[in-house]
Amino acid sequence: MTPHPWRKDLARVAVGTIAVLLVPAVAMQFSHEIDWGAMDFLAAALLLFGAGALATYAMRRLSTRGRRLWAAAAVGATVLVVWAELAVGLFH
Repeated sequence: MTPHPWRKDLARVAVGTIAVLLVPAVAMQFSHEIDWGAMDFLAAALLLFGAGALATYAMRRLSTRGRRLWAAAAVGATVLVVWAELAVGLFH
């Protein structure tokens, strides 16, 4: 039985999410300026994994390159805005 193609894609997204989250985890060992707690890592993991899964879904469902680029740009912009809001309260 061959695995569903989604499993491979989501596994890649999970590995990418972990790789990105290793950057602040390692940086915390060398600098006291970076001080993430468990909830910070959880929020970042949910944001990154959700965005990666959504982008993967869009890439599979959209047929033209232009639509894929717009979808990727929309997902990327949303991640940046949410990240900025969580980091510094951009809209408060």
